[in-house]
Amino acid sequence: MIALVTGANRGIGHEVARQLAAAGHTVIVSARSLEAATKAAAEIGGDAHPLRLDITNGDDITSAATEISTRFGVLDILVNNAAIAYDTWQRAVNADLDIVRDAAETNLYGPWRLTQALLPLLRASTHPRIVNVSSEAASLTSMGGGTPAYNTTKTALNALTRMLSAELRPDGILVNAICPGWVATDMGGPGGRPVADGAAGIVWAATLPDNGPTGGFFRDRQPLPW
Repeated sequence: MIALVTGANRGIGHEVARQLAAAGHTVIVSARSLEAATKAAAEIGGDAHPLRLDITNGDDITSAATEISTRFGVLDILVNNAAIAYDTWQRAVNADLDIVRDAAETNLYGPWRLTQALLPLLRASTHPRIVNVSSEAASLTSMGGGTPAYNTTKTALNALTRMLSAELRPDGILVNAICPGWVATDMGGPGGRPVADGAAGIVWAATLPDNGPTGGFFRDRQPLPW
């Protein structure tokens, strides 16, 4: 299986890539700089390949799609992990909307553009999977105030997950949103659970059997309320 993990140079993305590589998959380790991607791929080991990819840059996305097509001819797994702007200091009533727009470029439009560009390669797979890394903070059921850039853009990513799952069901592409929980990463901060535990649910969704769920929102394989 050929897998692409965005934002794989650290945190959840790095651990997802490591677990996929450890399971014998070919993993394309992407980061905004080739240096970071190369370092991460070396750390991950196995059949890991670095790729420079800034998902907010349309030219980067086009180049990445071309490179993956040329080198591998197919993509089985796309993990949309890259994210920014965990803006706990903001409130919706007075939020800096430039921060919200910047967050949307990475957290929503980036995964959306990348998915569109890679669909021909995913459709060439016999077991295609798309995993959008989300957060329970995006759940409308329990949403309160605060963290407006992160929460609204992850909620939008959940909506995109639902639409893509419906539209791609005839192609056999399973699309799910996964919350890794509060994990001890640079974004999550200290005190969270081990990164490996959060990554495991993402790897589960990336390697679902053909009769697995699609259009769902999960943490630790259990459904979350939208």
